[in-house]
Amino acid sequence: MTKTELISAVAEKAGISKKDADKAVNAVFDAVAEALAGGDKVQIVGFGSFEVKPRSQRVGRNPRTKEEIVIPASKLPVFKAGKSLKEQVAK
Repeated sequence: MTKTELISAVAEKAGISKKDADKAVNAVFDAVAEALAGGDKVQIVGFGSFEVKPRSQRVGRNPRTKEEIVIPASKLPVFKAGKSLKEQVAK
């Protein structure tokens, strides 16, 4: 499902215009991104949780030259599905 399809589905299920659904979907995405950027964890009961996990520095290898390179530490957003979402998908 693309973002456009998601907006259409939200508009249909909520009985609102696509313009309002677009604002709502973008507001949710922006709020989640801002919370993660601020170091917060976002938990949506019945759906799942988003959080930022640190990734330590490590040594990798350039596949072309076989030269070792240092991959710097970073932070990655991760999603963990909640129990009810897992059950709904498994059906």
